[in-house]
Amino acid sequence: MDWPLKLFFTYLLFAAFAIDGTQADAMVTGTVFCDQCKDGQISLYDYPLFGMKVSVACADGNGGLAMKGEETTNLFGNYAMRFEGTPDLSGCYAQVSGSGEGSNSCGAVAGPARNLRLMFRMFGMEMYSVDPLLSEPAQPVSSCPRSHSPVPLPVTPRAPPPLPWLPPLPPMPPLPPMPPIPFLEASACPYRDWTAPEHKCYWKPVTPDTKVAVVFGLLAAKRYGTDMTLWEGMKGRGEAYGTLLREATTALLNSYTSALFPYHPLGVIQDLNWALMGSSSRRVLRAALRFKRANSGYGRVGCKLTPCK
Repeated sequence: MDWPLKLFFTYLLFAAFAIDGTQADAMVTGTVFCDQCKDGQISLYDYPLFGMKVSVACADGNGGLAMKGEETTNLFGNYAMRFEGTPDLSGCYAQVSGSGEGSNSCGAVAGPARNLRLMFRMFGMEMYSVDPLLSEPAQPVSSCPRSHSPVPLPVTPRAPPPLPWLPPLPPMPPLPPMPPIPFLEASACPYRDWTAPEHKCYWKPVTPDTKVAVVFGLLAAKRYGTDMTLWEGMKGRGEAYGTLLREATTALLNSYTSALFPYHPLGVIQDLNWALMGSSSRRVLRAALRFKRANSGYGRVGCKLTPCK
């Protein structure tokens, strides 16, 4: 037997041992969203939920259900459950089983359960995915479009007898303009407007008492501590890191209030973390300046907040 053939058989032997020694596991992944409009689907008004509990349950063979595991979503609404061995999860489903810190008022009603879908199976390892799970508030938010039930087609009546000649009707007055939808309007408000007492009702889905570490993650917790709230962060001024947190929190609130704001909520969180990863104060100030320019509307967009009732 020549050397190339010997090397080939040796490679196959090592590969067989490596595959045989691979630990068999099953993984279930998915995302939980807040269905703010209570319409049962993901839309522009919905956002991922942090701190929601998700459970996986399967039929136990006796007509009942047995819970296989439970996990909590991270800051981006994602969850991942790992099951040792190779359990058959084809007949199982996932559902929202509870709310935790960060969910606010969106954990009032849990959406329907979703079946687990097998993505792939290889060397005893299995990967399952779940369609997005929904959690709903008690009432839909005011900015959601209202749904109307379909109007049945009218029945065509018999033709009435001809009417005598009538004078023409006077012209109808013009209809009043439709009220604007605040979320679809362009709006950019500086931090002074967000700290005004008459605008506190717009702090959604976060509240003034929400922790900075919960919203912005581990890097923010390391820099600002685990006890600082968003309201305390809005008072930062005079130094680079305090200004960065103040403008980033303002940009986050603006992104939740207006769909036309230049930053998406996840983009605000990502840019703040990128600035905190370095040790350069110039990098921090540049990020704070970008947030501040967006919060000022670049001189073209004003603040559309009105006093709370």
